[in-house]
Amino acid sequence: MEINQVKQLQKNYQRHTAEVSKQTGFPSAATHYTEQSIDLHDELVNNRDATFFIRIKGNELEYFHIFNNDVLIVDRSLAPQNNRLAVVVQEGTFFIRKIQLQRLESEYILWGMITYVIHKV
Repeated sequence: MEINQVKQLQKNYQRHTAEVSKQTGFPSAATHYTEQSIDLHDELVNNRDATFFIRIKGNELEYFHIFNNDVLIVDRSLAPQNNRLAVVVQEGTFFIRKIQLQRLESEYILWGMITYVIHKV
């Protein structure tokens, strides 16, 4: 198989919108409008190329309201923001830290900013 073209992925900017039903015959009260399905990638991810999903094992992050089997959405393209959660690398190990721009408690490498925490209720 030979690849002749290189195509770039384009972000779909269409968001979830309700629209009027296009049906014939007697209308049902339950279908007075139709809705597009919600794509969580479109709703929760700004930069697909730089976004990663991390599943958490264990309850060591309860202090941050992150629990066992929660999913973190991490965007590596975002700049650090004060008082926001981030994934950092410290001495070769990944950690979750609250970013404090005013004071640096220890040296670390910012791996990505956490944009969402998804957990069951």
